[in-house]
Amino acid sequence: MRKLIFGINLTLDGCCDHTKGSANNEVHEYFAQLMREADTLLYGRKTYELMIPYWPEVAKDQSGATKAINDFADAFTAIKNIVVCSRSLENVEEKNTSIICENLKEEILKLKEQPGGNISTGGVDIPSQLIGMGLVDEFHIVVQPIIAGAGRRFLDTTTLHESGQLKLMDTKVFDSGHVALRYVKE
Repeated sequence: MRKLIFGINLTLDGCCDHTKGSANNEVHEYFAQLMREADTLLYGRKTYELMIPYWPEVAKDQSGATKAINDFADAFTAIKNIVVCSRSLENVEEKNTSIICENLKEEILKLKEQPGGNISTGGVDIPSQLIGMGLVDEFHIVVQPIIAGAGRRFLDTTTLHESGQLKLMDTKVFDSGHVALRYVKE
């Protein structure tokens, strides 16, 4: 069965607002490797619109400021995208992208049963729902050496139907002070 992998950058105080943190070459390399291990990206409309058309354009033009950013863009554009249906996004024009609008839990369970690589998800709203449903198998959290003081917090509005024990599988400390944590659901 395919694994559903959640990846996110958080500030030390739990802020997940993308305008508050700092992604550097080490962080881009880390998440590029995570994407290379997946063959499907799953996210909601907000994250989709943050990622598209930005990363495909960087990949096409190799216009990133560093090799790590260009490598991340290449990894991002190499895999299939699925956007969870929203009221404001009725269709997508990007190649290799589809929309699912049916029962989210059933659709994800079907995806996990299909052959292929990992399914990667990011953002806040859809992953929070998936975490609440107990569907996320691994958590890749990069803690940034920043205290944001304000902004949206991770799982702030999520209702967990049951608590879940996680097992720490790996840590990586970057030269920049960022810390990557990988947990699996027990």
